[in-house]
Formats: sequence, structure tokens, C-alpha cells
Amino acid sequence: MAHRAVLTARQRAALFDLPTDEIALLRHYTLDDDDIEHIRTRRRPENQIGFALQLCAFRYPGRLLKAGEVIPEPVSRFVAAQLGLKPDDLLLYAAREKTRREHLDSLRKMYGYKMFSGKRAKKMRSWLDQHAEAAQSSEVLVRGFVEECRRRQIILPGTSVVERHCADALVAAERRVEARIAGHLDRKMRAKLDTLLTEEVDGRVSRFIWLRQYEVGKNSADINRQIDRLEFLQGISLSPAILDDVPAHRIARLRRQGERYFTDGLRDITSDRRLAILAACVVEWSAAIADTVVETHDRIVGSIWREAKRICDARVAEAQSEIAATLAGFETLGTTLLMAKGDEVAVAGAVDASCGWGVLENLVATAGALGKTVKADALAYVEKGYHRFKLYAPRMLAALEITGASVAEPLLSAGDVIRDKCDIPSRSAPFLQPQSKWRSHLRDPETNRDRLWVVAVLFHLREAFRSGDVWLAHSRRYSDMKQALVPVETAQTMGLSMPLEPEVWIADRKQRLEDGLHRLAMVVKNGTLPGGVIEDGRLRVERLEADVPAEADTLILDLYHRLPEVRITDILMDVDNDTGLTDAFTHLRTGAPCKDRLGLLNVILAEGLNLGLSKMAGASSTHNFFQLARLSNWHVESEAINRALAMVIEAQGQLPMAKYWGAGQTASSDGQFFPTTRQGEAMNLVNAKYGHEPGLKAYTHVSDQYGPFATQVIPATVNEAPYILDGLLMNPTGKRIKEQYADTGGFTDLVFAATSLLGYLFIPRIRDLPSKRLHVFDRRSVPNELKGLAGGKIRENTIIANWPDVLCCIATMLSGRMQPSQLLKKLAARPRQHDLAIALREIGRVERTLFIIEWLLDTDMQRRAQIGLNKGEAHHALKGALRIGRQGEIRDRTTEGQHFRIAGLNLLTAIIIYWNTKQLGIAVAQRKKAGLETPDYLLAHISPLGWAHIILTGEYRWRKLRMER
Repeated sequence: MAHRAVLTARQRAALFDLPTDEIALLRHYTLDDDDIEHIRTRRRPENQIGFALQLCAFRYPGRLLKAGEVIPEPVSRFVAAQLGLKPDDLLLYAAREKTRREHLDSLRKMYGYKMFSGKRAKKMRSWLDQHAEAAQSSEVLVRGFVEECRRRQIILPGTSVVERHCADALVAAERRVEARIAGHLDRKMRAKLDTLLTEEVDGRVSRFIWLRQYEVGKNSADINRQIDRLEFLQGISLSPAILDDVPAHRIARLRRQGERYFTDGLRDITSDRRLAILAACVVEWSAAIADTVVETHDRIVGSIWREAKRICDARVAEAQSEIAATLAGFETLGTTLLMAKGDEVAVAGAVDASCGWGVLENLVATAGALGKTVKADALAYVEKGYHRFKLYAPRMLAALEITGASVAEPLLSAGDVIRDKCDIPSRSAPFLQPQSKWRSHLRDPETNRDRLWVVAVLFHLREAFRSGDVWLAHSRRYSDMKQALVPVETAQTMGLSMPLEPEVWIADRKQRLEDGLHRLAMVVKNGTLPGGVIEDGRLRVERLEADVPAEADTLILDLYHRLPEVRITDILMDVDNDTGLTDAFTHLRTGAPCKDRLGLLNVILAEGLNLGLSKMAGASSTHNFFQLARLSNWHVESEAINRALAMVIEAQGQLPMAKYWGAGQTASSDGQFFPTTRQGEAMNLVNAKYGHEPGLKAYTHVSDQYGPFATQVIPATVNEAPYILDGLLMNPTGKRIKEQYADTGGFTDLVFAATSLLGYLFIPRIRDLPSKRLHVFDRRSVPNELKGLAGGKIRENTIIANWPDVLCCIATMLSGRMQPSQLLKKLAARPRQHDLAIALREIGRVERTLFIIEWLLDTDMQRRAQIGLNKGEAHHALKGALRIGRQGEIRDRTTEGQHFRIAGLNLLTAIIIYWNTKQLGIAVAQRKKAGLETPDYLLAHISPLGWAHIILTGEYRWRKLRMER
């Protein structure tokens, strides 16, 4: 079988080198009394220390010491100290090779260590075969193999042997998976799949390439093109069940390979592998395109609604002059009538004298029409969307396998009417709520009822998909929420931070509320509420003043003046030398490390600076466009960027300077707006907050040590709140966070509930805090001083009744089976009467009340939140400076392209923060060495976000590559 490298030099060192840090030495190389007794049986000091080192190497990393191997000084010093010897005693060890071999034999007999040979080697190869399919990466498999050998006390063979065995197992697993998938395909299905590579569409591209060219659209033409692809894939009739016995990560890898191969390249690979890739792509694309159809329909509905609102607002604006003239006419008539009453003149004469009966009739008719215009809402104009819906709605409803809960049955029946092009029911609209505004518009005789009925069905279908009342059978995004939720039995065994019994939670919150209200009432009564006052039942809060010492500015300037002027290329190379971030970008198919380190750094820089690969190829003399494109295509993907980011964030948090800023246990999150091309308006990417400029938002989590450990691309039109938990729960750094700060856009009751039940202290900035009410279990228990702030009563019984479902929701978020943002958006979109959504809202109200009480009483909490949010907002300036390419616009049309651009920018930002943190630490050491006062409390106000010393533009030249890793 083929042998291939599976580890980088850094990874080999981490697995097989002797440890040198103090914690690892204490853990692995601490000798007990029996060890020392065995060691003392050797007579000479050099033999004792040599024997001890051989024992330590057996235990960790689990290998033999090589003849002539240089032992790191911390290791020899640590072991020698335990034996009362000197490290130099080791120099005379094993002058006789026989002595070393005798020691090896003795150690194996004393401790039961076995060599990697014969049956043991065969068993370990069998272990590899069993675990290779499930291994997420080559490094994971090698690490598991090494740990299993240690557990079985099998001495590791040479590094190359370990890699070769693991590589062989990975190749064999890959081929088994491919053969398994191909084995599920009959001859007819194989022919259908191979036809995808030979059949052409419009004489331009192969059917295979055509199928993968789908993206969320903006209009009926886009959605019809998506349905064309979906109908074609459904015509292949390939069951998703053929992938049931394949690990999910291998399916994802096969799909990603299919999305990177050109047709000719795919034709040239082996039959089983080609068929496995084609089958995985057909199954995965069928689900993905169905999701894309639903999302495009969502955007079309949003576009129709916005257009209706614009028409509504425009009609009111156009009527302003008529309204003014009509009011003036009635004012004149009214004045005349009042005068007539005083003078007892006949009414008819007053009308004739004022305006005349003809004018009065016109005034009344105009007033009636204007009244309808002013009272009309956007629903009066959504009927115009019928012409767009009729172009695709029947096809969409026929192509999508929509099922739903019992509450959605009337809506699904109405959808069947549209799908089958049947007559519209004359009066029936059971899918509408009794008090729905749609009903009054459907009864309006001036309305084309049939058209409005169709529009109403398709509007409500969007809401049903959003809330999860309807779903698609094999969807990744619109699946049945009940099937995605963790079963309650499993949730109860997951060790959640929330209690399993609702009564325990309620009793605790009642006690905390009673205590908090009492403390708040006392300070209000004494007039000592920090930064605020409550008078006549109204809360007034003063703005928190900044707390930055004046001398901090001088220190910041001095430290940054000490930083060297540096090219951005040198920063990337330095940080890669320190962290090995390029090790994260393994080959998509083989998992092998990338040998072209400079090429990867070029790609990372191109993404981070928003230049694109063609511009980077022109600005760098090391690679051309095709070389960079190949590296980007096969090595740079979402998971690789996330791994590289985690490596940089972890390393930056270990730097001495980072300790002045925090312990990595608090974080803030905020969205940053990035402009896109003008297509954004048609794509429903316009947010009123940013004017009419189309764009998207990068929602980023930043730790107290300034590390941007997670980022997501989200539409500019959506609420930020649901995405807070994504960065915390789907990221290793986020799982260590204890306090989470967010701006006012990140505040909802559902987020308060979820963060608290997951064990996070959520501290948002609430812009309209004085208007928020305190929700309590018993209004009678509220102190008199706070009666004016008391709001509604908590629905205790609803919480108790739905506690098992609440457990399932929290466990699902924690397990990663569904993105927290996706689950929260479904719950937020559910109808108000849905008990689970109400229960979570009630829990959130309790947590929000507790937070408001603590916020008002604790100025230190307010200041921590302000500092945390300021750190997040300071990132925006650095990222704005780095976004130098393409006039600062994100011009990628595809979701994947936009994600790479934002993720690359975030990674480059983290790289600069690491380099600045390291250099600021050096500058601090220089100041202290020079005798300059550098107090720790001032260093807490230093930021690693400066960029004036970094050369970002010009030709991107790279230092001569050295073997620095």
C-alpha cells in the first residue's frame, strides 16, 4: 500500500520528544519508592541516571532512547535531582552498548514492557484498522495509536514505522469506505452517476459541474434554476440510506473533494473512489439544494414584504398634500358652520357660502379615500407578489418533501392546492389564526381574493419553516427539530450545569430574587444606589465614566515606539515559526501536511487583506495564480482555518504579556458590518442601521486577552442574539469562558435563559434599561420601593411542565447536534402559544431580572462589561485597516467565498495580535531593564491592536525560508 507522510515535524516532536516543561516532567517523570529501589541496584552514578532515563522514556513518550540521543538538560536535571546525582553523570552512560541493552532487558522484565513485534504488532495493526475510519485526521489516529501502545505497555517502534502503519491504515480505511459505497450501487445506478461526467449542459459544462453551481438566490429565476437541479437529482433516485454505514466526517470529506475536482480529474481516478465521490455529492447536494430553495423562497418573501411596505409608505407620503388640502377645506367649512350657528343662519346657506355642495361632496369622497390610504398596512399591497410566486411555487411545492406537525396540517393542505393548481377555496382559510389581519384583507371586496390567498399561504409557509412547524426529510437546516433534539434520557446523563428537577431551580431563583430585591430596596431607601436613582417608580441611570489612568497613554506610546517596523510577510513567518499554524492546512483527501509553507502563507495573506489570489500572485514573486489556486482549493477550508486560529489563540494566551489583560475566562461578542456589491440589495442584505448600503456582518467573539477566537458570517438583516452561543459552544476557547458580554443587539430573553442554563454569566449592555420591568414569582413580595419597577408574574407552572423539553434543548446545544443559533431562531419564530418557547422566555425573564438587580448594585460588573465590549469594538478598527483590497468590499457572491474572506481576515488579525503581544512583552522587559517604572496596573490598559508599525501595502516579499520549525 502507498506510504505517505501524516505528521509535520512539529507534530512529531509533540508526540515523540522528551517533555521539558515543569508540569509534564512532574506528571510523567516523578519516580516513586519502588522505582528508586530498582534504580539503586545499579552501582555507578552514570548507570543509575541512565537506567532512570530509560524507564522515563518507556513511560512517556513510550519509546526507546536512541543510541547517542541528546537528553534535554531540564530532563536530566529533574531525574538526577530525585536520585541525588548530578546531570553530568549521564555523560559516561552507556560507554558500553551492552550496558544499555542489559538495562533495556531488565526494565522490560521488571515493569512488563513489550517490544512492538510479532503478535503485538499484528494486534496494534488490527487496532489501527478498527479505528482508522472513525479518525477525524491523521494526527488524531497517530495520537490514538501512541496512547494505546502506552496503555498496553508496548514500546513504540521508530517514528517512521508508526507513520507508515498509520498511513497504511488510513489508505485502507479510505478504500474500504469507497468500496462499501460503491457496493451499494447496482449497475444501472453506476451508469447514471458516470453519466454526470460525460453529459453536458448547454454545451458548456458537464452535468456534474452544473449541479454543484448552486447558491442562495434572489428571485424566481434563481429559484427555478435551483429546482431544475433538485428535480434532476431526484430523478437519479439515489437513496440517502447508501451512506448510513459511513462516518459523517468521511461523507463530508467526499463531498468537499467532489466540489474541488474538475470533471477530467474525476474521470481519471479509480472506479470505486469516483463512484463514492459522485454518490456522496448526489445525496448531499440533494439536501443542500432543497435547503437553498427554501432559503431563496424566504428571501423572495422578504423582498415582497419590503416592497409592499415601500409602496404603503410612498402612498402615505404622496397623499400628504391632499391630506393637507382636505383638512384645510374641512377647516374652512367647519369655521363657517360654527359662525352660522352663532348667527342662526341656515346650514345650507353656510355650506353655499363656504365651499358649495359640489366641493363638499368631493371633500367627503377624498377624505374617505385618504382614510383608507392612511389606515392601510403593507398587507394591502403584498398581492403584487403573486406574479413572482406563480412562476415557481407549484414546482417548489412538488419538488420539496415537506412534512409537518399537526398544527401545520391546514397549511400543508393549502400548499397542496397550489401545487396541484386546483381551484382556490371560496371562503376557507383554516391555516390563518382567527384574529389574523390576513382575514380582513381576504374579505375586502376590492381584493383579488384568489391571488391574496396564494400569497398568504406562501408567506405562512416561510414562517412555518422558520419556526420548525414544517420540515424537510433529509435537510441539514430545516430538519425535524424533535428528531434533532437529544432524548431526555440522554440529557439527564450528560452532567448539565442546570438541575434535573425544575423545583430545585425554581426554589433557588425564588431565594435569589428575594435576596436581590431586598438588597436593591435597601440601597434605594438609603439613597445609595450606585450611578442611579429610583423616583416615583422610574429608574434613571447615569453613564459610567471611563476609568483609564492618564499616564496609560504615555506608556502605550513608548511601548509602541519600541516595536520594530515590520513587513506583514515577516509577521506571518515569525508567528508560523512560533505556532506552526500552517500545520493545520492538511490536504483535503490524503490528510498529508502541506509542503509549500510560503504558498499557504500567501493564500492566508490574500484572504486576510481581501486581495484575492490573482492580485496576490501579482504582488508576490514566489507563486503564480495557479499555484495559489491549487493550494487554496485543496488545503484551505473552514475546518483548517478554524484549527489554525485555535493554534494562534492558544499560543497568544500563553504569552506573559497576555496575562495582564485577563485569564481567558471572559469574552465579548459583536457584529461588524462589511459592505458588499450592489447585488446585496436584491439579496435581502440591506439593514436600516447601516443605511441603504448592502453588506453582511462578521459576528466575532473576542476573549479578554484580545484573541478573536470565533467568527461567523451572518446577514446584515438578522438579529445578532442567536449567534452568541455558537462561538461559545462550538469552539474550544469558548467552552472555557465564564462571563460573556454583548452589546444591546445580543439581548433577548431566550439568550438569557440558554446562557444561564448552560452555566455562563451573561452580561449584555441594555440600551433602554430604565424601561425594563422586574419579573417576579409573587408581586406581593416586591418591596414598596420597587413596586413601580415590577412587571409581570413568572408562569411557574409552564416552566415545570416543560422542564424535560428545556433539558433536551440545552443538551442539544451542548452536544453540537444542532447549532445553538439555529435552535434559538426556531424557538423565537414559534407561535406565542407554544409552551416550550414560553417556558424558555419565562426562564429568561427570571435571569434578566436577576441580572438587572446585580447590574444596578455592582459597578464593578458594569466596568468589566464596558472594558470587554471596548476590546471587541477596538478589533473593528484593526480589521478595517487590514481590509485594503477591493475598496474594502466583500465582493464574493457565494456564501463559502464570503466565509473564507471573513475567516481569513479574522485569522490574520489573530496573527498580528500574537506578534504584537510578544513584541510588547519584549518592550516591557526593555523598559524594566532600563529602570523605567512600568506598573502592572498600567499594563492592563495596553492593547495589542496597533498597526502603525506594520507595512501592509506594496510588494509582498518573503524572507529566505529556513528550517525554523
